[in-house]
Amino acid sequence: MARIAVIGAGMGAMAAAARLAVAGHRVVVYERTRTYGGALGRFERDGFSFDTGPGLLPLPAVWRDLFVKTGKEPLESCVELVQVDPSSRHVFADGTAVSLPNASRAGVVAALDAALGAGAGQRWGDFLVRARETWDRTRRPLLEEPLWPNWRVLAEREPYPAVPHKRLLRTRRAETLAEVGAWELRDARLAALLEGHALAHGLDPRTAPANTAVLPYMEYAFGVWYVRGGGLRELARAVYERCLARRVEFRFGAEVTGIVEKDGRVAGVELAEGALEEAEFVVSGVAPEVLERLCGGAPVRGADEVPARRGGSSRLTVLLALRGGRPEGTAHRTVVHAADREAELDRLFGAAPGMAARPTVTVLRPEDPALVPDADHEAVTLSVTVPALDGASDRATTEVSARRAEQLIDVAARAVPDLRDRLLWHEVRTPAEVAADTGVADGAIPVPALAGAGGRLLHPSNGTRTEGLFTVGGWSHPGGGLPHAGMSGALVAGLVVEGPGFRGSQ
Repeated sequence: MARIAVIGAGMGAMAAAARLAVAGHRVVVYERTRTYGGALGRFERDGFSFDTGPGLLPLPAVWRDLFVKTGKEPLESCVELVQVDPSSRHVFADGTAVSLPNASRAGVVAALDAALGAGAGQRWGDFLVRARETWDRTRRPLLEEPLWPNWRVLAEREPYPAVPHKRLLRTRRAETLAEVGAWELRDARLAALLEGHALAHGLDPRTAPANTAVLPYMEYAFGVWYVRGGGLRELARAVYERCLARRVEFRFGAEVTGIVEKDGRVAGVELAEGALEEAEFVVSGVAPEVLERLCGGAPVRGADEVPARRGGSSRLTVLLALRGGRPEGTAHRTVVHAADREAELDRLFGAAPGMAARPTVTVLRPEDPALVPDADHEAVTLSVTVPALDGASDRATTEVSARRAEQLIDVAARAVPDLRDRLLWHEVRTPAEVAADTGVADGAIPVPALAGAGGRLLHPSNGTRTEGLFTVGGWSHPGGGLPHAGMSGALVAGLVVEGPGFRGSQ
């Protein structure tokens, strides 16, 4: 039985802790804040409750597997997991709206044909077939196996089977997601539907590789889910309680200030209070810059490894408390697409990043009595992708945040009738709050690992150049997102228990 120190109580870190404890190790989690869950936070006021991180769960099989492997009670015995149907409603720039059923390719095709015209659904369905092929090619190396030592093979190959496109005298294949939308979908609304998946993850579809197609595929193939009874924060609670049941020890308010190394191998962690905690293994769930600081500034990765990603996009969230109950038949999620997508992308990913005047806004309206004081009120969450903090002081000011919140509320009024008249109060959460919750200084949110693109969307391997030191969570393989966090925990546990010969789940 080894002593294992886990730095951080995010979802990936807790997933690793639970699996390692089941394997017979003594696991202690050191968390600098007073709670668990990382990005899966909760805000409460006046009887209203809101998720402050992700509001929907794709690919729940990852977390089901965790509960199967760590105890007798399945996930569904610990939380009320429900499919969201329709999976989403979309309001496009021209006013067209469509509701898409959950995990039903035939249903989605029929809905798109009815809303956008004959042929639209078939083009989207054909795209999903190609996206499935991409998923089959990349699922194991990007999600289920430790990062290959010859990772450059993943970086060089574009696994999306693009349709040949004749342009002037040349025949080309789509290399970016935007080109997939323009050349294969051939409808501005379908392109907006496709590109919205990249944008929601903080990716520019004009530069994101074509195999970003796996992101919408995951949703349309496996569905999206919600945890009734308090939102996705309840998933974090369930994982935390599973850790406790497996005798994982949590020390909250315990900030790790250094990782101790002896003879090229980790020997423990130093705490802010001055204590030294010995450990044979250390699992780090913190951002790359924090890990480097804990290692005294020494390089964590070798020169021939995937470099750590830094920066990126963040999220602005507006929490709305409304008078009046949630109308029957309301979609759980509505995406109101930008009036000018190109201008939005230029503004967000340009030389002077900022938020467009009327950006793409996601509106979440859960049917969950646990979120409201009574049936005569509704809790609504608005979110938009924004630049991460970069030191520009005006991005975090109260005035700028208030102005941006008003912009989001104006856009959301297209999805929520009488929104202004129903509004009791609203709360704004900026990238600064994301930074406080996650410990990432600029509030950036990590993106999922993707192939191709020269490897710039891969994440560093879970092992490091220091023996016994591993990394887990969104800033290491396989990248950001709730499913990826759970997979990351499984990979780290496998590497610790089975050693460098571990090749992933079978």
